[in-house]
Parts: sequence; structure tokens; C-alpha cells
Amino acid sequence: MATSYLSKNNSLWDWLTTVDHKRIGTLYFFAGILFFAIGGLEALLMRIQLMFPLNDFLDGSTFNQLMTMHGTTMLFFAATPILFGFMNWVVPLQIGARDVAFPFLNSLGFWLFLFGALLMNTSFFLGGAPEAGWTSYVPLALNYSGTDFFVIGLQISGIGTILGAINFLTTIFTMRAPGMTLLRMPMFTWTTVVASALILFAFTPLTGGLTLIMFERLFNASFFDVAAGGNTVIYEHIFWIFGHPEVYLLVLPAFGIISDVLATFSTKRLFGYHSMVFATIMIGFIGFMIWVHHMFTVGMGPITNSVFGIATMLVGIPTGIKVFNWLFTMIGGKLHFTTAGLFAMSFIPNFLIGGVTGVMLAAVSADYQFHDTYFVVAHFHYIIVGGIVQAVFAGIFYWWPKMFGRKLNEKLGKWTFWLMLIGYHMTFFIQHFLGLWGMPRRVYTYLPNQGLDMGNFISSMGAIFMGASVLLLVINMIITFFRGEVAEADPWNGRTLEWAIPSPPPEYNFAQLPLVRANDPWWHEKMQGNKAMIPAEPLGEIHMPNPSILPLIMSLGLFIAGYGFIYHKLIVVIIGLAITFGTMFVRSVVDDLGHHIEPDEKEGVHSV
Repeated sequence: MATSYLSKNNSLWDWLTTVDHKRIGTLYFFAGILFFAIGGLEALLMRIQLMFPLNDFLDGSTFNQLMTMHGTTMLFFAATPILFGFMNWVVPLQIGARDVAFPFLNSLGFWLFLFGALLMNTSFFLGGAPEAGWTSYVPLALNYSGTDFFVIGLQISGIGTILGAINFLTTIFTMRAPGMTLLRMPMFTWTTVVASALILFAFTPLTGGLTLIMFERLFNASFFDVAAGGNTVIYEHIFWIFGHPEVYLLVLPAFGIISDVLATFSTKRLFGYHSMVFATIMIGFIGFMIWVHHMFTVGMGPITNSVFGIATMLVGIPTGIKVFNWLFTMIGGKLHFTTAGLFAMSFIPNFLIGGVTGVMLAAVSADYQFHDTYFVVAHFHYIIVGGIVQAVFAGIFYWWPKMFGRKLNEKLGKWTFWLMLIGYHMTFFIQHFLGLWGMPRRVYTYLPNQGLDMGNFISSMGAIFMGASVLLLVINMIITFFRGEVAEADPWNGRTLEWAIPSPPPEYNFAQLPLVRANDPWWHEKMQGNKAMIPAEPLGEIHMPNPSILPLIMSLGLFIAGYGFIYHKLIVVIIGLAITFGTMFVRSVVDDLGHHIEPDEKEGVHSV
């Protein structure tokens, strides 16, 4: 039995200096879970405030801070890192690679994300969190000191996200095992490709927009001062050129998870694989072109609004292809109703509700009525919770045995599933009607006897159900670490390469790189009567990267410099940047050639 990546060198120092994609994936995963809990708590506090009319549980400013941090945390610091955790963990294994292309850069990306997120969340204790909403629209955002934490924190974190996307693209295009052609890659890997490309193109304008706000706040620039010739609508364009693809760069990996999980638990090849790849690319492309549908009420005129409205509806075509292919995958298959399978199956109707209301919002005349009401809140959360969170939960129960060598408890998992399913329908379905009945979004209270009382009460009770579901998942994780059922290498009778190696995998993943001979390569070999993948190389020494503390120090330097910018302390800025650039200099002049694992060190693993 091979020594797993978890069974040696497991001190705190080893985790701080790791460049192993599996450990970095684990760090992303648990950091994302932590921020998911924080973002969920913020949402729960808001729903308690809105549970009753004229409630005084929170004041308006605190509510606005929680609202801003909830949206920002869930999108940037929870959903993105959890999906990055899966990408780090699963993509190299699915393509038959031993690591990512740039292990050092991978570590740097994680620490930048973490320090950016920490900087922004410390705003609660340092004068107040940002309170202009997750869009941080100008000129409103320019009036709050918390905006400084918003722009600095997101810029540091965003650099890490961009580095991660570059790494994934390079890894997938250059490190695939022999025989793993582009059209043999699993769907999760394909969706990682498109999502990473979206990150490269979408995060760049966001960084530009945040930089403009930073110059306004810190250096008294006037990009958005109308009296000085500035333009606030420009910021809306910049933000939504990022903001709309942001949804797709999250939902596409969710589609990938659902595709892999459904194929496994339907005991059947994914229906229409090639059309799924085509649909993934088309969703990414169209999704990048339709940002204006968030701005119909700005006043751009009927022709512009109509063009973007029709273009928005077009995204329903490739999405529909995916939905039908998932259904045809299940039809005629041998379904297994595991927790992961249940989350994946329920994903389809739940996400469909969000998709249908998205088409309704794309109709310009209707959008004027729905705009800035709770109808939009409901639509958005059916995509995020009904889609992305459902898929993340499916991915957790599906890949947990591979990550940690133990299976999550299925009984607790099904309680988690039902609480989440009931909870989010209670929370968000009624919000469609609250919006139609006239309740505006982003308000911290409302008057009684306007037909909104019962709807808000039901919605808040649903949020409590969802909170209980997440709590149950965390309890399940803790119990599993101590006495969970030990998982074999292939506990679900899987189809892709990650299931061909031990659970959890050794440091080097594959003792010999596998030869891929078909789609679903591990399933193909099993059907041929083979008990392991056919090796594509002789058994030999394996080159691995050395651990390094430098990525953490580089990121810490930017973290320190960030506070210097926020508080206008030049000396702090200089110290922080000196740490970062000094560490970069050390990295540039000191050769690190990595190390080799000899064949006799592989402890019994003689084939893939």
C-alpha cells in the first residue's frame, strides 16, 4: 500500500509550505467552507431582521454591511475557493498528471486569496465593513470607509484567482497523460478549462474598476465625479463585464460536477458527451457577451436593450442541451440514490427554476417591473443555491473518500440533503412572490399589514432549515475524520482516472503515468477485465517540487501593504511591498531544483 499524501510530513509547517496540489486543494476547500459558514451566518442574521415587520434586531447600517459582506463572501471567498479546491484536487488526477504545471504559483494563489479575504473581513473590527452592496456602485460606495477594505481585499484576492486560472489552463493543455485527448477529458475538467478562461477575461476589468475606485478613495481622483467630467455608468459596465461571467465561471464547474456524478450514479456513460463540450464552450462565450441585461433600466435605449435581451435568451439553448443530456443519462441507467446522487438529481429541476426566471428577466419590458425587487433575489439564489451549492454538496459527498480515505456518513448526508432541499425552497420560492407583491431588495425593514409579513416569516424559517443542513454537514465531516467508514480506491464504481489510484492518493498520484485508451478510461479498463490502468511509461524515479514558505511571505507582504494603503501610512506600504518584492527576488536568484522519488521509495506501488 502506498504512503498517502496525508500520512507523512503532516505538521503545521508542512501545510504552510506545501506546494502539493492535493494539500493546496484541501486548504482551498476548508478555507472556502469557513467563509461559507461566515457568509451563511450573515444571511441568517439578515433573515432574522426581516422575519417580522419593523423589527429592530439590526439597524440599517449593520444590515447593509452584512448584506454587502454576504454577497461578496459567498461569491469570492466561499464558492470560488471551494470550486478551486475541487479543481486542484480532481483535475490533475482526472488527466493523469502528478501535479499542476506551476506548484509554487499554485501555493501563491491560495495565500493571496486567503490574505485578501482576511483583510476584507477584518473591516468589521476596524471601523465598519463596506456597505454599498457587493456591486459597490459609485458614487454611493465612495462615501464609506469600508469600501477601502473592499477594493484592496478583492484586488489581493483577485490576483490569486487569476494565478490559479493560468495554472489550471497550462496544466490541462500541457500535462495530460498519453492518450488523454481533449475530447476524452471528463466534463469537470472541460468546465474547468472554460471557467478558467472566463476568469482571465472577467477578473481583469474588475481589477481595473477596483483600481479606479481605489484612486478615487485614496488619491482624490475624479473618474466618477460627474461635475469634473467623470461618468458613473462606466463603472456599471466595468463591473458587469466581470459580474455576469462571474456567475458562469461558478456554475460551469458545477455543471461539470453534476455531469460526472450523474454518469457514475446512473452506471452509464454521459449522454451526448460531445454536445456537452460544445454547450459548455457556448455558455462561456455567450455568457461573456450579455452583461448589459443587468442594466436595462439605466436608459440605454430600446435597440440596445432588445439586442442584449435576445442575446441573453440565447444562453438557454446550450443550457437546455445540458439539461436534456443529463435526463437522457439517467433514463435507462441503473440509478443509485446515494447522497451525492440525490444532490445531483435534484440539481436539475432546482436549477431549471432559476433558468426560467432568468429568461423572464431577459424580457426587457418585464425586467422593468422585476428590477430591484425580491424577484431578482429569488432568481439569483436559485442559480447560486439551487445550482452551485447543490453541486458543491454533491461534489463533497462524491470526492470526500478520494480526498481523505473515508466516506461521509450516508444517513447524516440524507438528512443534510432533505433539510437543504426544503430549506432553500422555503427561503427563496416565496421571494418570487414577495418581489411581485412589491417588496424592494436591499431594505432592512418594512411596514406591517402590506401583504409581506407571512412571506418574509416563511422565508426566514427556510433560512434556519438551511443553516441546520450546513451544521449537520460540518458535524458529519468531524465524525468522519475520527470514525468514518474506510473507503477503498473505487468506492462508487467510478469511471474516471481518479478512481484508479488509492484513496487517499500518494504524493506523486501515479507511480507510472497511465495510458488512456477511451473516454471514461478507468471504466473502459474495468470492462476489459483489467484491475489497473495500463502504464504509459516504465517504473522510474519521479521528479517532485520542494515545499516553500516564500508564497506565504509574499502574500503576507501585500496584506501588510494593504493596511498601509487603507490608513495612508506610507511606511507600512513600503515595509509590506519590501517584504513582497524581497521574497520575489530571493525566489528569482535561488535555484530550487525539486527532489526525486526513487522506485524503491514507492512502497509497493508498481503500477497505476
